[in-house]
Amino acid sequence: MAASERVTFLLGGAALGAISMAAYHKMNQPKPLPAVVRPPSPPTSATAPVPAVKKPMANAMDLRENARHIVPFGMPGPVNDVVYRNSYVTSYNRRDRNPNWVAEHITTETLKRAEGVDRANSKFKEDDQIPVQFRARLQDYVKSGFDRGHMVPAADVKNSQAGMDDTFYLTNIAPQVGEGFNRDYWAHVETFCRSLASKFSNVYVFTGPLYLPHQEQDGKFYVKYQMIGNPPNVAVPTHFYKVILTETNGKFSVGAFVLPNQTIADSTPLEAFKVPLDAVERGTGLTFFDRLGPNKANVPDLCKQTKCEIVLSKFHQAKKNAELSA
Repeated sequence: MAASERVTFLLGGAALGAISMAAYHKMNQPKPLPAVVRPPSPPTSATAPVPAVKKPMANAMDLRENARHIVPFGMPGPVNDVVYRNSYVTSYNRRDRNPNWVAEHITTETLKRAEGVDRANSKFKEDDQIPVQFRARLQDYVKSGFDRGHMVPAADVKNSQAGMDDTFYLTNIAPQVGEGFNRDYWAHVETFCRSLASKFSNVYVFTGPLYLPHQEQDGKFYVKYQMIGNPPNVAVPTHFYKVILTETNGKFSVGAFVLPNQTIADSTPLEAFKVPLDAVERGTGLTFFDRLGPNKANVPDLCKQTKCEIVLSKFHQAKKNAELSA
């Protein structure tokens, strides 16, 4: 099974199963009994049931007031925090200590390097907007064997040192395999996203983790992933997604990609990881670009508007040339 087919299967199998089960029940419904020719006599006044008093539906205010009696000492949530930064917006998951999604807007302007902006000036840091007990910590990554993988890469924010610095908050970070993924193929995908700004006026990107099921020897599917930290707090995603919307003169295109968190050879075509947008939505529980309205389903495929292929940065190209000449 191809990578894209397997991911689509894992993300969409449950929905297909539900449809099949519904069809099965429909086909096996018992046939209705023949109608009674003569209706029964109406009940006498002595036996007539008293009609139930239909209570008016509670409005939102009534329900909120009722909640005061159910949870008088406060709600236990939220599980997620939305954090607003100069260069992105993120939804952070307190349980997994990873973002659910991070959104960015790439243009030719954001990619222009302003004077003095340098990645070397940026440092990884814990996010003080997250309650202390739910924060991912720098110590969690020490000797974990995983990189601190950016969702919004620093290279996407060259127009502002403050914006670049923001990308180093751990609310924009998740554990990624280093060699062969974060430092290589994933970086190539990030370069591809930046290259779209030269072809489209606006590039909107959502990036985040996935925790997909894996079939084991007993034939059953399990969601299993490593935890890092001491105590182990931070979940290691099995996969990562990028959902991309491009726009020029009111014309849109959409692409969605799901990549396994593992070493991927540079020779692997990017389209091997292309999946339908709704597959990512089912796998994450999120919905993307709903403000496009009813036309969302008819937005053209990004890979039919431009060539979807990884792009090696100058650094990676030089590295590759050095390896070939060695």
